[in-house]
Amino acid sequence: MKTDANTVETISDRWFREIANATYDWEAWHRSDGRLLWVNAAVERMTGYSPAECLSMQDYPMPMVAVKDRQRIADVIRGAIGGSSGNDVEFSVVTKEGVQRSMAVSWQPMLDEVGEGHGFRASVRDVTERHQLQEKLSHYAEHLEQLVQERTARISHLEKHRLAMEKLAALGQLAASVAHEVNNPLAGIRNSFVIFKNNLPPTTPNYELLELIDREIDRISSITHQMYQLYRPSQQVASEFPINRAINDVIRLVETEARKTQVTVQVKPAARNVKVTLPEGEVKQILFNLIRNAVQASEPGAGVVVSVQTNQHELSVIVSDDGCGISAESLSLLFEPFFSTKGHQPGQGMGLGLSVSKSLIEALDGRIEVESQLGEGSRFTAVFPLASGC
Repeated sequence: MKTDANTVETISDRWFREIANATYDWEAWHRSDGRLLWVNAAVERMTGYSPAECLSMQDYPMPMVAVKDRQRIADVIRGAIGGSSGNDVEFSVVTKEGVQRSMAVSWQPMLDEVGEGHGFRASVRDVTERHQLQEKLSHYAEHLEQLVQERTARISHLEKHRLAMEKLAALGQLAASVAHEVNNPLAGIRNSFVIFKNNLPPTTPNYELLELIDREIDRISSITHQMYQLYRPSQQVASEFPINRAINDVIRLVETEARKTQVTVQVKPAARNVKVTLPEGEVKQILFNLIRNAVQASEPGAGVVVSVQTNQHELSVIVSDDGCGISAESLSLLFEPFFSTKGHQPGQGMGLGLSVSKSLIEALDGRIEVESQLGEGSRFTAVFPLASGC
């Protein structure tokens, strides 16, 4: 039908329904009391329920709404009956096949030319994919945050390692200076002392003090030797040897001290004669420091247990004691040079033993693990590779 500029062509209700029926969203028209008047075909694509099934529902759309969201939709319908409008209220539906999908509903009143209400219309949009994308984005964000945290922790670890290396370098210079300044005069003192001592008979008054001086010279020499070991590169060549033999050799070295303190040392050797290819002297030095520390930490009458475990790539020597244990604060400083938990015990060293052991074993691509609690003893595990390129 032709019209001029002043004439409005009348469109029938059928055309309005066809237009609404062709929309992509789920459209529904309701009477003033909320009952469903008409619903488009999109409802079946979204829910599996046909328009005819929807019209036959006594309490549309509740049978399609997830139980957790029914009160929310009931509030929406009650507000729409009262003339309100709203936008993008999310809820979930359960399709005819039992699949839950996410929806968002918008609604507004239907008014005629004079503003009289004739019910309301509701438009429902499927937002399942949007939710899925939001979840993926959330997962990506969590993953990214985790990566950032891991990278931050790694940077923090590297920074601590750098500071530790700078500290070790400074201590290395100190050690070299001390060794140079102490060893040369110490050698002269020792040589002169040996000559002096050899010319005196044991019956000389206070001769026992000469023995004390001799031991203290040995102690000074031992300290400077440990400082050398802490900072100098390994000079030993790897060779094949049985680990049980090395442990037994170390036990013999600590037997005298163990007997003096009435501490027993029990060895649980490897089930088979395990051989390793490592610098034997350095392995013994590591084990000596750990076993001697365990003996010194034990009360008279207590025991120290040394056991061996192996797998395809590593060998572990476990040194356990029932001593006083180590506090959490001390554990964090345990391998620091010159830190000692034996500060109250005269003659127990300078706090270099564990630092030396850690330096030596890490140079072999191994590690030392510690478990300890105050009053419950300690467990040190020296983990060695079965072979090293040293």
